[in-house]
Amino acid sequence: MTLLSRLARYYYTASHLPEYLAPLMDMGLRLYLANIFFKSGLTKVQSWDSTLYLFSDVYHVPLLPPEVAATLAAGAELGLSVLLVLGLFGRFAAAGLFILNLVAVISYADLSEAGINQHLSWGILLGVLLILGRSKWSIDNRLEKRLS
Repeated sequence: MTLLSRLARYYYTASHLPEYLAPLMDMGLRLYLANIFFKSGLTKVQSWDSTLYLFSDVYHVPLLPPEVAATLAAGAELGLSVLLVLGLFGRFAAAGLFILNLVAVISYADLSEAGINQHLSWGILLGVLLILGRSKWSIDNRLEKRLS
C-alpha cells in the first residue's frame, strides 16, 4: 500500500466523523426555528387585538379573511413549533412552517431587505429539515422503528 493510498484511507475514514454530529445539528436547527416561530405565535395570542389589526390592515394574506388568517398563523406557529421540537411529524411541521414563512413574505409588502434575508434563511433551514427528515433524536425515528 502506497503512502498516498494510506493517506486517502485515513482521510476518508476521518471525513465520516462529523456525521456523528448530525443528530445534534438537527436538534439545534429544530430548537432554533421552533423558538422563533413559537415566540411569534405567543406574541399574536397575547395581543390579539393588535394581531387582528395587523392582519386586516398591514398583512394582506391572499384568499383568506383576516380573522381566519390570524387564527391559522397563530395556531400553526404554536402547534407546529411544538411538533418540530419533539420531532413528531417533523417533516409535516417543517413543511407547514415553510409555507407559513412563504406566505408571510408574500403578505407583507413593506418587508425590508434584511427581513427578506431573514425569512430566506429560515426557509432554507426549514427546507433542510424537510428534506433530511427525522434524526435519531426524534419521536418520528422511535415510532418508525417500533412500527417496522
